[in-house]
Formats: sequence, C-alpha cells, structure tokens
Amino acid sequence: MNKRNNSLICESLSELPSIAEKLLSEFPDFRIFAFFGNMGVGKTTFIKTLCSKLGVSDKACSPSFGIVHQYATENNTPVYHFDFYRIKKVEEAYDIGYEDYFYSGNYCFIEWPEKIEELLPDNSVKIYMEELDNKRIIRY
Repeated sequence: MNKRNNSLICESLSELPSIAEKLLSEFPDFRIFAFFGNMGVGKTTFIKTLCSKLGVSDKACSPSFGIVHQYATENNTPVYHFDFYRIKKVEEAYDIGYEDYFYSGNYCFIEWPEKIEELLPDNSVKIYMEELDNKRIIRY
C-alpha cells in the first residue's frame, strides 16, 4: 500500500486489511461511507474487508437485489451495507426508510451513492475507487 495525499494505492488483495484499518482510523467518528466507482472496481470486496475489521460475524455480500443488508458485529452492533445500483428513482430510498439507517449512528457502507447523492448526510465520507494498471486507487 502506497499513500499519496488522500489516496491509497492497493496493489494486491492482501493489502486490503491494512487499507481498511487506515481508512477507519482516519475517520473514527464518521459512520457514513459512500463508495463511488465503476462496476467491478472492488467496492464490495473493500466493504467486506471493512466489515471484517469492524468485527462483523456475518458473511458480508453485495445487497444488489435487496438494496440493504444488515450485519451484526461481535458486540451485536449493526452495520448496514447498501447497494443502490438497481433503484430507478430516489424515492425508492425513502421507501426503505433510509433515514433510519443513515441517522442511526451505526456504520453505513453505500455502493452506487450517486443514485441517492442528494440524500447523503453532510458528514458522509466519500470514497472514490478506480482501477489503473491492475492497481486500485482509493481516494477520499
């Protein structure tokens, strides 16, 4: 893992745990993390690693069809994982009660936040992921 300004460069999957730890330590009081990036860039894989670092005991996976998954940590604190890829309009986020999740004080990891960007709280951490030369660039 190399660090440049507010960018982390991931050269292999084995570096993800240290990158996840670094990101969580840089934002200890933040709970909303919005992941922007193209399909296949590794958003879900990175979120799985973040969940592992937080002590999630459930198997984390993409909530593509259900929009949100709830995982439990070892101390029974919920972690929420959203995938808004399939929504057609922002009102669908209202239908699932996004406010209850986003303002719960629990971790929320959001894939495809551009679909509901107007609903993101001001204190959201925006993570931009891209692939370059078989490496992942993680900017925040």
